[in-house]
Amino acid sequence: MREDNAVNDMQEKLVNAGYIAERSLSSTLLLFTELQRPLLLEGDAGVGKTEIARVLSQVFACPLIRLQCYEGLDVNSAVYEWNYQHQLLAIKLLEQDHVSAQNAEQQIFSEQYLLQRPLLQAITQQQSPVLLIDEIDRADEEFEAYLLELLSDFQVSVPEIGTIPATSRPYVILTSNGTRELSDALRRRCLYHYVEYPEFDKELRIVNARIPDIGPQLARQVVAFVQELRKLDLRKKPGIAETLDWAAALLRLDVNTLDSDVQTIMDSLVCLLKTREDSYNLGELEVQRLMAKAV
Repeated sequence: MREDNAVNDMQEKLVNAGYIAERSLSSTLLLFTELQRPLLLEGDAGVGKTEIARVLSQVFACPLIRLQCYEGLDVNSAVYEWNYQHQLLAIKLLEQDHVSAQNAEQQIFSEQYLLQRPLLQAITQQQSPVLLIDEIDRADEEFEAYLLELLSDFQVSVPEIGTIPATSRPYVILTSNGTRELSDALRRRCLYHYVEYPEFDKELRIVNARIPDIGPQLARQVVAFVQELRKLDLRKKPGIAETLDWAAALLRLDVNTLDSDVQTIMDSLVCLLKTREDSYNLGELEVQRLMAKAV
């Protein structure tokens, strides 16, 4: 019973912050909060993985620090680098004061000239932040190996200074779209949750919460249309963000129901279809079929 109350409380906090979560996700986030273990969120692009981190920073009333991963990401971009311009200026000033080379080196390689990138910034906050490591599958295996060490010890080694331990332990969320298989070592260190596309009722609640002026009829039709659209063989299935964009666009076009002008609906699909192939392959007859099922 106590666990049920805690999960319900987490679910309510998420709703108050603008995120509609099912019980399984709320339970995962509760354990994530209690254990302070990294959480790996996996799922297709557009299902709301990144939004979870943003909402948690509101729930915890703490900063959100984001590291966007990409191929070739290295320590200089993710952890720290030296402010070379300020160091060169300092060297010139020290030379004028006839400071010895050894003393000059000690002064210029100090935290004063250290530029904190997201990972170092996250472990040096006075209050535990939410650290979002977004799309970890886009980074290469070498960076993933470095990240394992950081997540194990929560400290950063800077050769010129030494080891910088964590001031506070961040809430770490990693997201993956599944473009590359992650290592077993990384998965072992994380709690795990697979984020699915929302079911009809959940997506309807999201639309009504985010676009309160839409009205019950159009809201149900929009969600029904998108749910059916995702069943097609699309290169890029529309996510929740696309559903919200489309609903907002229909309101701007004064569409009150999907059984109105077909051409207006066709024109508005730029909000849902994000590749040339999908736009070309989804013809008017198929759109009419989806509209008929939605109404």
